[in-house]
Amino acid sequence: MNNLDPLLSAQELANYLEVPIATIYAWRCRGEGPPGFRAGRHLRYRWADVERWIRGRISERTG
Repeated sequence: MNNLDPLLSAQELANYLEVPIATIYAWRCRGEGPPGFRAGRHLRYRWADVERWIRGRISERTG
């Protein structure tokens, strides 16, 4: 059984958030987006980190 969080590519994250992939890279450069990491040459995002980042963004706007 695999207990690891699913990983998203930068393109999959962009598709999920409905933003251009350039926005994902810009957020990463500015430290504004969800935390990601490099797996070799590929940028990956843990699903749990993305969900946490989204919840934080929602609470910032409603709090």
